[in-house]
Amino acid sequence: MVKGEDKNNPEEILTNRQGHPVTDNQNVRTVGSRGPTTLENYDFLEKISHFDREKIPERIVHARGAGAHGYFESFGTIDGEPISKYTRAKVFTNTEKQTPVFVRFSTVVHGGHSPETLRDPRGFAIKFYTEDGNWDLVGNNLKIFFIRDPLKFPDMVHSFRPDPVTNLTDPERMFDFLCQQPESMHMITFVFSPWGIPANYRQMQGSGVHAYKWVNEEGKAVLVKYHWEPKQGIKNLAQKEADDLQGKNYSHATQDLYEAIERGEFPEWDLYVQIMEDGEHPELDYDPLDPTKLWYKEDVPWHKVGRMVLNKNPENYFADVEQVAFGTGVLVDGLDFSDDKLLQGRTFSYSDTQRYRVGSNYLQLPINRPKKQVATNQEGGQMDFREDYGKQKNPHVNYEPSLIGGLKEANNPGQEHQPFIEGNLVREKILRENNFGQAGETYRRFTDWEREELISNLSGALSSCRKEIQVRMIDMLTQCDPDYGSRIAEGIKKASESVTSKMEEAVQQAEELGRVSDPY
Repeated sequence: MVKGEDKNNPEEILTNRQGHPVTDNQNVRTVGSRGPTTLENYDFLEKISHFDREKIPERIVHARGAGAHGYFESFGTIDGEPISKYTRAKVFTNTEKQTPVFVRFSTVVHGGHSPETLRDPRGFAIKFYTEDGNWDLVGNNLKIFFIRDPLKFPDMVHSFRPDPVTNLTDPERMFDFLCQQPESMHMITFVFSPWGIPANYRQMQGSGVHAYKWVNEEGKAVLVKYHWEPKQGIKNLAQKEADDLQGKNYSHATQDLYEAIERGEFPEWDLYVQIMEDGEHPELDYDPLDPTKLWYKEDVPWHKVGRMVLNKNPENYFADVEQVAFGTGVLVDGLDFSDDKLLQGRTFSYSDTQRYRVGSNYLQLPINRPKKQVATNQEGGQMDFREDYGKQKNPHVNYEPSLIGGLKEANNPGQEHQPFIEGNLVREKILRENNFGQAGETYRRFTDWEREELISNLSGALSSCRKEIQVRMIDMLTQCDPDYGSRIAEGIKKASESVTSKMEEAVQQAEELGRVSDPY
């Protein structure tokens, strides 16, 4: 316990909205330390569902975005073998047709009219209109994330956003939170390097971030990660380049994407996957389900399985880019979830947010509607504007099962994937956290100019924070790599001295201005 902290003071006890004391605000309840979450996680469900409804009508995160229509083509093989060995999903096995897609790129933290040059992860979300219905692959450009437990997601975003009193962005709030989340060091290393400011959307990587599962006809599953590599090459910006660009154009990435497509220079990405046997993999020094970790190419090879082309701009920005609604739970047959806690938390949160932000019938909007027949007993709700009432065999029956008509269950297209689950319901962290190893490896793999930018950007941001936050951050970054920590410490010292010098210079200039004669 921190000195002076009184956990018996009722005014300082964290509760939920029902007034129940929250005894663990760090971990959701799972089957074993790495198993799936359970629906009775009341504190989490209440916390995340309230968070989903905090802002209207703008997205809480990913408000600033651009998008385009296009198509995906599967190559149908992996290393010469049919892709059906790993998945029965038709979007991958059917190479005879192009799958229409809509892609939305975005920044994460800032508002709808914020500059696209700000340092921030970039969202990279794809809606596939497959023959089996929609599939949403919702990720970002950096392949990892700050946290691994969904219970911390609202806290994380709150710390990144402006002070609720002053409405000013304050780096100290962000680092106050992150310096107590050691798993965030890897993402911090990426975000404060040039990778934190992609030059535009066309020259940006994409990733699904999480480990998902592929399921074949026999119901056997493997873990899979998705990676989008731009054919246009990858380009990031130094902070000075971003500052110069921001002074000229707040919407450079949106403009670049739109104009390239209008010129007929259609951006293209190759889709690569990494495949790993499902299991705990004790030979690794990290848990493969941990979204703060990379699966390195030299350990888990990349396989090219398809390509995506964007060839049509939206006819109306609001109708498509603003109203498009994604969810990590939107999967088709042959694709499945892993037990990644953050993925399972997002799967509830994203679709819940869309029902609130766009409306209970958001899936009837053209940009969200599947391009195949929809037949459901769900009805009513705000803005129910379907035109297919009465077209089914017995429109009087809006329930299932029924002996007198109505909709029937479909046949299962393959063996159901049935993973074995056993364990106590617990609130525990995963066993192999290894919070600093990959952050240090990423630091060492950066080029010299990327490291220089990282040190300059991160030490500059930390220089405005109070001492105890700086000390925590330096300690954790030193555990990532001794050179990393020492350079940040030195950078903070130089940045602080520079701020002091500039303040003294400003005071002197103000005094000199004060001696100018009064024309009145």
